[in-house]
Amino acid sequence: MTTPSPIDGLRTSDQRYLISVIDGPNVSNLARRNKRMYGPNVSAEGLGKFTEEWGARLGVEIERFLSNHEGDILEYIHSSGERVDGYLVNPAGLTTTSQSVPFALHDTGKPVVEVHFANIRASAATARGPVYGRGESTFTPFVSGQFMGMREYSYPGALLSLVLALDDETFLGAKPE
Repeated sequence: MTTPSPIDGLRTSDQRYLISVIDGPNVSNLARRNKRMYGPNVSAEGLGKFTEEWGARLGVEIERFLSNHEGDILEYIHSSGERVDGYLVNPAGLTTTSQSVPFALHDTGKPVVEVHFANIRASAATARGPVYGRGESTFTPFVSGQFMGMREYSYPGALLSLVLALDDETFLGAKPE
């Protein structure tokens, strides 16, 4: 495997971050889900490789965690909070129901970007809206930002924004001079 070329001149730091990407329930079934909403050729494995390649291009390491079980996701967050610099989370099947996962992410004190393949706020009649209709995420009040509606492309957008925010000492709560 060849290493993708870096995105020269984009970052203001050469700090090597460890970014955790958490994919929740049903992402493991991505290749068999609605093609309009999730894309024609994306699998959980392909999504992982795609995200890791973008991380390499940005000079960061990606640690992936995928589970269909909320308790496993909680245990992972509790064990990773000290070692990772930030999180990308696709709550997937937990988007509208979980209370414990958003609280656990918030408790880490690390920046969190929420990602979704569909624009969960759009109607089912729109091209990027979820086929089941609009949703309200329990994660949104606790996250630093969101990327949604861009299928798998939400991940590199979220990753780029998170890394640039980590590079900017004044962005994520640091006291400006």
